[in-house]
Amino acid sequence: MTVDLAVTDFTAAPAATQGALPRPYGEALVELARQRPEVVCIGADLSGATETDLFRDTLPDRFVNIGIAEANMVGAAAGMARAGDMPFIHSFSVFVTRRCYDQIAMQVAYPRTNVKIVGFLPGLTTLLGVTHQAIDDVALMRALPNMTIIEPGDPGQIRDAVREAAAIRGPVYLRMRRPEAWETAGTAGPADLSGGSPHLLRDGDEGAILAAGLIVPVALQAADALAARGRRVAVANVHRLKPLDTGFVADLARRCGSVVTAENHSVIGGLGSAVAEALMESGVHAGFARVGLQDCFAQGGSTPYLFKTYGLSVEGILAALEKADARRDG
Repeated sequence: MTVDLAVTDFTAAPAATQGALPRPYGEALVELARQRPEVVCIGADLSGATETDLFRDTLPDRFVNIGIAEANMVGAAAGMARAGDMPFIHSFSVFVTRRCYDQIAMQVAYPRTNVKIVGFLPGLTTLLGVTHQAIDDVALMRALPNMTIIEPGDPGQIRDAVREAAAIRGPVYLRMRRPEAWETAGTAGPADLSGGSPHLLRDGDEGAILAAGLIVPVALQAADALAARGRRVAVANVHRLKPLDTGFVADLARRCGSVVTAENHSVIGGLGSAVAEALMESGVHAGFARVGLQDCFAQGGSTPYLFKTYGLSVEGILAALEKADARRDG
């Protein structure tokens, strides 16, 4: 039986606003746990910020607040998984990957323990600046053997992302975001994420945009702008970043000629790198460009401001497609 270590949760929402926002992740995890008694929830003193306060209050005997001790959280989860539990561990993305990377590598990825790592505040989604911005978490998790990476494209896909993580026997990294960051819902494709292939949201043969997470709606807006000019560009939501469906990527690139990747992450090591590797190894000649954080740290600020400042915008995608076209034709 799990226990609550009763560490004060300084990130819980104030009583006046508690529950004001929808909590699709928290609700999905509770639903899964009711169906599967092996599911347990472990937090690192961020219950409110990771929506796990709902689990704590609903299923307290299967909830552990380990405190601000991410490495210990990973070790405890690995031990619980070996005993037959399915632990979901939670913190901000930068803390639950970079701060305890060695523990994840040695206690979760290498032995393939059935631990699900859930990170909130992905990429440029915080006022708190570089200490809290996870701009390299996908790169870190991609580098680990046996690790699956899932990032839903909008809130409607969160429930199935949780179910997919549970269906995979072994380590999974879920890149999550609370609802206030999603400007649109229901635009990223079907809620069903089974199988892992990207969702083709717009079809076209005059270029392709492969996007993940919060930038999926931006990619759709860019496609709308191009459609108004008479150019049909395909848009795909890449919700499973590892393993990447390289066949889908190669086929789309062959058909469209120019490919742009768009991600809320550094352009190094994330979706852009994965797609570039897939194209080269498949022998596909295509114009290629990446939208994301360009090998730099970012200041703190609101998500719309940061996306605009660092080129994760409609204008940034359109400029990248021009570069891809020039590289294809050059």
